[in-house]
Amino acid sequence: MYVKNYMTTNLIVIGPEASMIDANDLMKQHNINRLPVVENERLVGLITRSIIAENSPSGATSLSKFELNYLLDKTKVKDIMEKQVIQISPDHLLEEAAVIMRNSNIGVLVVSENNQIKGIITDKDIFRAFADISGYNIPGSSVVVAVQQDRRGVIEEIGDALLESDSNLTNLVVYHTEDGIRVVIHIDSDNPSDLVEKLKNRNLIVNSVQVKEME
Repeated sequence: MYVKNYMTTNLIVIGPEASMIDANDLMKQHNINRLPVVENERLVGLITRSIIAENSPSGATSLSKFELNYLLDKTKVKDIMEKQVIQISPDHLLEEAAVIMRNSNIGVLVVSENNQIKGIITDKDIFRAFADISGYNIPGSSVVVAVQQDRRGVIEEIGDALLESDSNLTNLVVYHTEDGIRVVIHIDSDNPSDLVEKLKNRNLIVNSVQVKEME
């Protein structure tokens, strides 16, 4: 899966000369947490609700409401925005986006191509992609098979079990644990008992079965 498959493209953006109040109001209006700052169709920064909170007077301020609003209106986006924005290409893998976010301790990447902003991808988009890849959002059954590291031909055996049980595969995920490999098989049936039997007949260890009922 690629960044372009899950990024947000209909962006709400703001200019660097806008006030901090304008940025805050725009985020509230659209129920978002961050705004790319764009000038002459080029990305120049990023402003977030947390940046605004960090640069706002505390509740214990002695300023009057008028003075407070005046101060906030005079503070420009360009004065407080994050200028060193980490970017990624729309053709990069989602895994790379996830690793960059984790290593940089951030929740968003700006997606750009040829110096043109194409969208943003957030940690929530990564979570959504993981749910889609695993088949969690699809009604049916998930069967988890535990496999030893040195066992060969497992995918072929699983394929044979699917064929014999007349099960329709919708998703297949393989991941590694400390004690071996786990294969998550998602089928579109809410009755995986025949598949489980065929897997066990091949001496495959079924760790768990979860059923998400059809609506």
